[in-house]
Amino acid sequence: MRSSVEETLNALLDKEADDLVNAQKYERSPERQGYRSGHYKRNFHTTSGEVELKVPKLKGVSFETAIIERYRRR
Repeated sequence: MRSSVEETLNALLDKEADDLVNAQKYERSPERQGYRSGHYKRNFHTTSGEVELKVPKLKGVSFETAIIERYRRR
């Protein structure tokens, strides 16, 4: 259960980063707004237990996720 929550949240974060950059990972296009610059790990407490999120880092675009509040751990 916990791993499926972790996979779902990480997929949502990746999708949100793709939407902000206007391109998927490794895609080159003229509409691109910014670039990915790796990710950082963030522990997040859920009712299913603690999950490790891989929050994308972006260059050229500020990444404020709508999924979790900044500095929110629970």
